[in-house]
Amino acid sequence: MRNPISKVITEIEPSGIRKFFDIVSEMKDAISLGVGEPDFDTPWHIRDEGIYSLEKGKTFYTSNAGLKELKIEITKYLERKYGLRYHYDTETLVTVGGSEAIDLAFRAMLDPGDEVLIPQPSYVSYLPCAKLAGGVPVPIELRAENQFRLTREELVAAVTPRTKILVLPFPNNPTGAVMERKDLESILDVIIENDLYVLTDEIYAELTYTDEGHVSIASMPGMRDRTIYINGFSKAFAMTGWRLGYACGPEVILREMLKIHQFAIMCAPTTSQYAAVEALKNGDEDVEMMRDAYNGRRRYLVHRFREMGLDCFEPFGAFYIFPDIREFGMTSEEFALRFLEEEKVAVVPGTAFGACGEGFLRISYAYSLDALKEALERLERFIRKLRAEEES
Repeated sequence: MRNPISKVITEIEPSGIRKFFDIVSEMKDAISLGVGEPDFDTPWHIRDEGIYSLEKGKTFYTSNAGLKELKIEITKYLERKYGLRYHYDTETLVTVGGSEAIDLAFRAMLDPGDEVLIPQPSYVSYLPCAKLAGGVPVPIELRAENQFRLTREELVAAVTPRTKILVLPFPNNPTGAVMERKDLESILDVIIENDLYVLTDEIYAELTYTDEGHVSIASMPGMRDRTIYINGFSKAFAMTGWRLGYACGPEVILREMLKIHQFAIMCAPTTSQYAAVEALKNGDEDVEMMRDAYNGRRRYLVHRFREMGLDCFEPFGAFYIFPDIREFGMTSEEFALRFLEEEKVAVVPGTAFGACGEGFLRISYAYSLDALKEALERLERFIRKLRAEEES
């Protein structure tokens, strides 16, 4: 029989995160610090709005691009928070999570052979989505000594005449790195002079812990018309299961993204869209409460790692921390598997997010402080054992 599977899809590796989820799900008394999902329930007033929409029979398709009311609230929110101005009707698209928006942008913009610069370590979907769209993903290896920020020198070295899109995955999953205003300013002329487009994934924008707060590259001079802005409701509003995101950008690009969305999806979930309107209108206090809780956990983990003598830069975004375990002479996967087997704590090897993640682990602090304290006690015991083995 003829091979039924596309060559392109066979060359794409499954997510490196899933292995550890599958193992820990079968392990009694295990603590998982691997899931990139808020431990908070969706706030009640947001759930109530979704429930109310069901009770009122609002269960039909919305327009392909999303509820008009939701798109208006998205544009109001972005202007209020980040100084971004988009037209709700022609420059805004509601999607099934931020991941669909990434896929749509690549498929709408890439021709075969176009290069996509992907700073790594980073979210697992960028590289396969670029490949599936016919693009050529080009990883840029970020460095711990630069706090995993993209530098001007790294960008200049990666650009070629075939480069079309630069992905900016900040605040970053898995490292927690951010790009502050000065960092973004340092790469603007490189982007503009090389006529690049930027896909900026700002799903963790609200979870930024610097005094400056989050700055979007789309707000900077010359960038609005060459930037696809992607965000969603999963992280800031604890709405992962509602599967709702959005993209904003130039009409000429959004129009083509909408075309693909029409044929592949039709529209995002109606109930989720009504709930999201409430989130944007009245969810600021919820976001602030959750951000404060994450920030407390973040500071606790940084403090504990320093007590253990475990090298780790201080992250200022998202809800992840990326400790360096190279001193133990194991690969990230070997360390994570042994830690899971011996101490029943699941973390994710850094290599799940790109080859340059080797020697690091992703630890999520989207968990209760009690769970984090117990997991860190087990980690301290584990690395004490490893250091004793090295000395003997």
